[in-house]
Amino acid sequence: MTESPVPLPVAVIGAGAAGLMAALHAARAGASVVLLERTSDGGRKILISGGGRCNVLPAVERPGAFVTDSSARLLRRLLGAWPLAEQRAFFESDLGLPLSLEAESAKLFPRSGKARDVRDALLDAARAAGVRPWFGAAVTDAVPTGNGWTVHLEGAPPLIACAVVLATGGLSVPATGSDGFGLKLADRLGHTVHPTYPALTPLTADPPPHAHLAGISLEVTLRAPAARPRFTTTGGFLFTHRGWSGPTVLDASHLATRARLGLAEPDSARIRVAWTRLDRDAWTAELQSGPGTVARAVGRHLPDRLVEQLLAQAGIPADRTLAQLRRGERTALVEALCDTLLPWTGDEGYKKAEVTGGGVALSEMDPHTLESRLCRGLFLCGELLDAFGPIGGHNFQWAWSTGRAAGLGAATHAQRPPHA
Repeated sequence: MTESPVPLPVAVIGAGAAGLMAALHAARAGASVVLLERTSDGGRKILISGGGRCNVLPAVERPGAFVTDSSARLLRRLLGAWPLAEQRAFFESDLGLPLSLEAESAKLFPRSGKARDVRDALLDAARAAGVRPWFGAAVTDAVPTGNGWTVHLEGAPPLIACAVVLATGGLSVPATGSDGFGLKLADRLGHTVHPTYPALTPLTADPPPHAHLAGISLEVTLRAPAARPRFTTTGGFLFTHRGWSGPTVLDASHLATRARLGLAEPDSARIRVAWTRLDRDAWTAELQSGPGTVARAVGRHLPDRLVEQLLAQAGIPADRTLAQLRRGERTALVEALCDTLLPWTGDEGYKKAEVTGGGVALSEMDPHTLESRLCRGLFLCGELLDAFGPIGGHNFQWAWSTGRAAGLGAATHAQRPPHA
């Protein structure tokens, strides 16, 4: 009696958010899975996200806030393949990881407040499903061979696999192990890789005009009227010694990095700041003649050091009273309060970027399985793909959804006859 051949494994390359989800779902769908990770433990971006707390998911979906050079319709389809409510149920009911809503930021965190619990829950579930993690396994190449793939490893024999899930991330936060390997491999295999750029990264200026305001944080609205689509965001803003950070700046940063790299028109990156929720009419009324100084009137809404900066910007003496305020001065101050141009000249790059913009064209993936249309048995997911969302758990939502789809697709592929 002839024994049945041992099935070839699915090789998942990268044990980050998308890779862990892909490995887990491929194994649960019946595939033999080997999870290859160059670091000693995997999931390092999970561990550092949310200040070490891991904002697992957003409370509300925002597909329209995602950025891609591919089809926005296809992006929405991939994101919606695993609805947000089902993702939350997976973490809470399946993994036994209760989530808590942080109302002011609309983010969902593990109730424990520990990012490590998220990484460990995924890894434990993957192991329980039969996934074999190989840590410290640096992949140097993956080559299609016949009906499968040969995955070459540094200092070890190659692994023969029936399919490969590429989940190596992009270029952001290289200290976590992201080196662009997957992007280079996808390009070498003939895929269209849209130009990459740092996204969700702090902005800088040289020289920094607001260095003396470092440490001040407040809620602002940022706008980029010339961007297409028109961009606006409201939320936290932080002055730093080198420039600016905070949620609003990170969400707007791709406008600057794309323009700096020649991927967008310079005017699209003219980012304007409204320092409060008051509009021009409200500020004009606030600054009409009355008791007290202009500084005191503005200071009811803004920190004193920023008030001094804005008065200087408008050319108004610090001791000017409201009664003495000239019409032209009032107009200049209202402009400074509602429409200051953020004078960025650069950004903090990939070292502080939360995600990588650009990546492999979505049109080259099967929208159901995320199998490459160019290479049979190759599945891509996560940050490698040409899409990213705003901060607040949206990029984890993308990683979970695309990782699951790629894992299930690879498992289905593994169960087909060799020439099917």
